[in-house]
Amino acid sequence: MIGQSSFRRWMWVLFFLMPGLLGLLTFIIGPVIFSLGLTTFEWNLLTPPKFIGFQNFVDLGNDPRFWAALQHTLTYAVLYVPAVFVVAFALALLLNRPLRGRAFFRMAFYVPVVSSWVAVSMMWRWIFNPQYGLLNTLLATVGIQGPAWLFDPNTALYAVVIASVWKDAGFSTVLFLAGLQGIPTEYHEAAQIDGANGWQRLRFITLPLVTPTAFFVLITTLIGSFQVFDQMYLMPVDYAQRGTTVIVQHIVNNAFRYQRMGYAATISWVLFAIIFVITLIQLRLQNRWVYYEQ
Repeated sequence: MIGQSSFRRWMWVLFFLMPGLLGLLTFIIGPVIFSLGLTTFEWNLLTPPKFIGFQNFVDLGNDPRFWAALQHTLTYAVLYVPAVFVVAFALALLLNRPLRGRAFFRMAFYVPVVSSWVAVSMMWRWIFNPQYGLLNTLLATVGIQGPAWLFDPNTALYAVVIASVWKDAGFSTVLFLAGLQGIPTEYHEAAQIDGANGWQRLRFITLPLVTPTAFFVLITTLIGSFQVFDQMYLMPVDYAQRGTTVIVQHIVNNAFRYQRMGYAATISWVLFAIIFVITLIQLRLQNRWVYYEQ
């Protein structure tokens, strides 16, 4: 009787979990397994898949466009991640102070996060316009001739980074703000009584106790930087995209423009491997600088 009761209980559990499990298998696990198998095939969506073994990986190693996209992606990550990290933390420190209208400014800094990249791209394309854009107009007032920005492959990537930091910093600011508000005020009060100034309280209290939040922000922004696509596709103009083609854009081009589904799946799995290795390294290194309060 006991075994039968346990069996029936698990059957009911499985019955209620079945809709979610079916969705997980159909839309996540199934496509992931299918894409892994697709790396060994050549398929253009019109003809039956043709098994080619590891030829897609060989072609990937000899593809100069992939290496250029990887270089652009790494450059973007190196510029974007530290900038978002510093800007978001500075804003969180500012918005954590008892300022008048603090709720309004918190909302204002988060508005770009929920804005569409289509609208944001149109706005920043006007700002970066070399002839009548706002940025070059301001630079001209101080005697500086601004570059072509989104029209030049040498500067388009930097312009996209600036726009990306402006749009995404608000999300990390909210995370940092939550971390700062989780620090007990007694620590700062005790340090202030002992004569610690603002910089010392920031260095020896705030920074160590906010490292768990900083670690989460670092991981999420780093993963997001390798998956960047929208702004790279929408912002650079014409031939300037040659200097901003990233890995995800290379995947989309091969899948839906060149109809090379197997090769696109191969690039996707290589991108996954890169993100996995970098994340694993960060997880191993967190013990050296992340402080978890006991």
